[in-house]
Amino acid sequence: MGQTTTQDAWLLDGVRTPFGKYRGALASLNSLELGQRAIGEMIARHSQARTPDAVLMGCVVQAGLGQNPARIASVRAGVEPTTPALTLNSVCIASLEAVCDATRRIRGGEGDTYLVGGFDSMTRAPSLQPSEFDPPDAPPTRSALDSDGLRCALTGESMGVVSEACNRELGIGREEQDEWAVLSQQRAARSAAWREEREIVPVETVEGTVKSDQGIRADSTLAKVAALKAAFGDGGTITAGNASQMSDGGSAGLVVSTAALERGASTPLARIVDWGWVAGPDATLHLKPANAIRKVLDKHGLKPSDIDLYEINEAFAGVTIASARALSLPNDVVNVNGGAIAIGHPLGASAFRLLLTLALEMKRRGARRGIASLCGGGGQGMAVLIENPAA
Repeated sequence: MGQTTTQDAWLLDGVRTPFGKYRGALASLNSLELGQRAIGEMIARHSQARTPDAVLMGCVVQAGLGQNPARIASVRAGVEPTTPALTLNSVCIASLEAVCDATRRIRGGEGDTYLVGGFDSMTRAPSLQPSEFDPPDAPPTRSALDSDGLRCALTGESMGVVSEACNRELGIGREEQDEWAVLSQQRAARSAAWREEREIVPVETVEGTVKSDQGIRADSTLAKVAALKAAFGDGGTITAGNASQMSDGGSAGLVVSTAALERGASTPLARIVDWGWVAGPDATLHLKPANAIRKVLDKHGLKPSDIDLYEINEAFAGVTIASARALSLPNDVVNVNGGAIAIGHPLGASAFRLLLTLALEMKRRGARRGIASLCGGGGQGMAVLIENPAA
């Protein structure tokens, strides 16, 4: 581990709900309730989660949830109502940005303990009615999930259409994407029991207890995935099998200072070293994780091979393939426990899930360095570098 200072920020712990399929087992719970369950588990584990310096939570599809969803979910979960809360929305990277914001605040001396994470129910996203001032030909309703989560506002195209064009430009074919998708499913299935034990808190619903991620297909094969129809037009390569799943879920964790760590005599999961945040020049997704990874590596004089494990979000298989290829990464260091193709991708919760999965796997393996990275709607990318304090 590198030299530490009193201004270091640490990921003390984290947890998440199972990720439910769209209109699946968690459909009876809204975004706030999913966030509340994850936050409540952090309070049960760590008393300081009840009185953090602030709550920083990602939530992407916020329409109709109420003012400042982070505050609503945290107060209902048991956080002291005198605690300020901030809801972040940078689409898929939102809950990773929450970690970075907490780290900035710790390094600036603003506080010692921050409750971070995110939540979204893609199932419960509402339909939006037009304003009386909209054009006469405006549609009678539109999906908040589509407009706020799945469609690029800069181009007016769905992220799937944008990604299809990028696949063609980079020469990423259907078979390569399907192969990655099957690998993701296989890895997720193999590690499911471990994840349920350490990463997931069960959720009670009106229909019973949900303990597992719903989207994992242990019987996935290349033949089955290859038989699926293209999702974005004839001749396309993206399908429901090689893209991330629309999902419901929540995540939460604690980022603390060295002083807070010492007061609690706790062993953290990881030290948050630094991050890279990039955007543009276009709205494509594929190379944004690679660009963000390069940015943070360059800041520390590191090479891609100096990192033991990577999480590169599987928004689409092509994104992970393109970014791993750009960095010359072998498959056996990328998403070793599967990714969003299998596990799911509730927009506000996913980024913290990647960081938590990475930190836990680094601890299990004794790996020293890891990077969690994602693309974000509108053409952004973020990568966070962490170190294992025990390595």
